[in-house]
Amino acid sequence: MSQSLYKQLMVQAPNSCIDVLAPAWCKPILERMPEVNQAIEMPVGHGQFNLSERWSLGKTLLQNRYDQAYVLPNSAKSALIPLFAKIPKRTGWKGEMRYGLLNDLRPNRKVFQFMVERYVALAHDKCTMLSDVKLDDIPYPSLNVDKSNQRNCLERFSISADTPIVGLCPGAEFGPAKRWPEQHYAYIAKQLITEGNQVCLFGGAKDRTVTESIINALSEHQKSMCFDLAGETSLVDAVDLLAACHTVISNDSGLMHVAAAVGTNIVAIYGSSSPEYTPPLTDSVKVVSSNISCRPCFKRECPLIHKNCLNELSPSQVMKAYRELIVAKCESQI
Repeated sequence: MSQSLYKQLMVQAPNSCIDVLAPAWCKPILERMPEVNQAIEMPVGHGQFNLSERWSLGKTLLQNRYDQAYVLPNSAKSALIPLFAKIPKRTGWKGEMRYGLLNDLRPNRKVFQFMVERYVALAHDKCTMLSDVKLDDIPYPSLNVDKSNQRNCLERFSISADTPIVGLCPGAEFGPAKRWPEQHYAYIAKQLITEGNQVCLFGGAKDRTVTESIINALSEHQKSMCFDLAGETSLVDAVDLLAACHTVISNDSGLMHVAAAVGTNIVAIYGSSSPEYTPPLTDSVKVVSSNISCRPCFKRECPLIHKNCLNELSPSQVMKAYRELIVAKCESQI
C-alpha cells in the first residue's frame, strides 16, 4: 500500500528519485514498483533498537543528500535513521512521541479511515491533506509483471497456460482469526475444477499444512488440476503466477494485496479484520464477510473461541461472489 504514496509523489514531482528503506523480504516487491529507484535493506530486525547500527546506516545514507524522508512506521526508533542521515525534512505521523525526531509532524492519523489514505496524506500539506485525500482519488498500487518469468514458472509447475487459472490463498500470517476453514476452500477448489479451471494454492512454507489438507480432500482427477505452490515459490514468482490467474480468492492477507496490484479479479474473505481499514485496492473485487455482532475484532485469535465470523461464511456465498464478479467482468468487456 505504500506504493500509492510513491505514485502520488511522482505525480507531484515527476523528476523525484525515490529510495525505500525496508526489510530484506520487501525488496523483491519494491523492485517491481517503477516509481522506486532502489530498495535499501534495513539491517535492524523488527522490534530491535540497536542504536549503533541505526547510527551507522544513517551516516552511510548521509552521502545521498536526501531532501525529505517519509517515515511510515509509527515507532520512535523508526525515525532515528532519517535524523542521523541529516535529512532536512522528516515527515510522519506523531506515533510514539516523535517530537524532535520528525519536523513535519502530523498529529492524528485516525482522521483518515483507510491505511492507504494515511500514507498518501503525507505527500500533501498538513493544512490541506484532509480535503486533498480521498480513497476514490488515490492512485492504486500496480506491480510490474515479468512475462518471461511467468512462462518459466508455469512450465516449472506444469501449469497449462491455455486453461483458465484461479488462485486460492488459504493462509493468513496474521493469525487463525483471518483464516477461512480449509474444508471450505476444498469445496471451492472442487467446484472450480469441475467448471474447467486449474487451481493454484498460494502461500508460504507455514501454510503447507493447510494447502495439503485441501489437496487431500480432492479426487485423483481433481488433484491433477490443483497445484500446491505454498513454500515452493519466491515472492516475485508468486507475483507473476498471481498475475496469470483470472481470479484470486483470498483471506485478508499480503497475497490478496499483491493479487490486486497485478490486476486479477479478487474475492476477498474477511473474518476478524475489515475492508473498512485495509481493502484490496482494485475496482474488480467482491468482499465477502459475515454480519456477526462480534466482528471485526481485529484479533489474531478468536477471543470467543468459535470463529463464527469465518465458519458461518458458506462456500456458496463465496461462489456466488465469484460468479457475480466474472459476469461483471465479462459485461465490462462487451
